[in-house]
Amino acid sequence: MKSLHSYKDSEKQAIYKVIKERRDMRHFNNQPLEQGLLTRLLTVANQAPSVGLMQPWRFIRITDNKLKTSIKTLVETERNITADLLNQRKSDFLKLKVEGISECAELIVVALPEGREKHLFGRRTMPDMDLASVACAIQNMWLAARAEGIGLGWVSLFDPIKLAALLNMPTDSRPIAILCIGHVEKFYEKPMLIEQNWAQAAEIETFLFENTWPEKP
Repeated sequence: MKSLHSYKDSEKQAIYKVIKERRDMRHFNNQPLEQGLLTRLLTVANQAPSVGLMQPWRFIRITDNKLKTSIKTLVETERNITADLLNQRKSDFLKLKVEGISECAELIVVALPEGREKHLFGRRTMPDMDLASVACAIQNMWLAARAEGIGLGWVSLFDPIKLAALLNMPTDSRPIAILCIGHVEKFYEKPMLIEQNWAQAAEIETFLFENTWPEKP
């Protein structure tokens, strides 16, 4: 039975479309964002669900070019370390573009705040729910950016301790994402890692179990 609270078909189609066409972007064209757009994206991030309504997201907008260069160096260092650990896939990995720090319009570091241990609601046995909440905030930004025709890329190749020191963050805070946001010439038709033959996505049936974890064949 169709819910009485359902959106109009056209509205539902738009939601499903933006989810399907969201991409983790790495290629940008240096064009600035329109005035007010970054504020809109941060506003929808702040509307994400969060455990105990603790809103554990913090956003650091990076506007200093010297600081951008230092962050890019951190990413490149981790990229090379990761490549060395991939053994036979090293050359394939080094062909991948892993960030767009120099070309994006806005660079945002997303972090967990200090003092998280005082928040017990929903976190006593699941302390990493604060991280899950921040991921929801980033996903909100991602979907809104795609709807606006703007690319967003989540960069995770960095040493969090070194990035935290670079940004003068409190000792018990934790950076979890570098977000590259900006105009793109085009969106990838498929996720970039699929286009570059790095991996293939599996269908939902692969991950759906019923009642219990399945035994290995």
